[in-house]
Amino acid sequence: MTPQPELQRLATLIDTEAALLRAFLALLEREETLLIAGEADALLALTQEKSQRHQQLQRVHNDRALLLGRLRRPNDEASIRELCRPLPDTLACWDEIRELARNAQHRNESNGKLIVERMQHNQSALTVLLTAAGQPQLYNAAGMTRPRSSGRHLGSA
Repeated sequence: MTPQPELQRLATLIDTEAALLRAFLALLEREETLLIAGEADALLALTQEKSQRHQQLQRVHNDRALLLGRLRRPNDEASIRELCRPLPDTLACWDEIRELARNAQHRNESNGKLIVERMQHNQSALTVLLTAAGQPQLYNAAGMTRPRSSGRHLGSA
């Protein structure tokens, strides 16, 4: 039988993880909006917030794994379901976590595709501009094109 304090701690960790995942998913949705709108400055701030939220999620995940380890259980679906069987609200929260995690993964992949599309668009625009200016394309060690440096920065005299 699992001691009550450990079971309560597990329930608290699951509740915390669900709240963090909801907030993380909201950040991913905001990221998508900013990517579509091309709001680069806002994306930088959001990226830092997203990284912090991910670190918080990782800490909660690690705490859960340590707790389950102390209970001599693997950190897996079956263990959590078995331990939380007497806690139907916690099981419902666990099911929500699983759904939120799937949604976050899907949203993150979608945002990654938007980023790649934006980068390709920017590269194409840069190629057109360089061609129009008579500047040849140069390639770096990774085979990526880069503009030739003229020794001056845009906007400098």
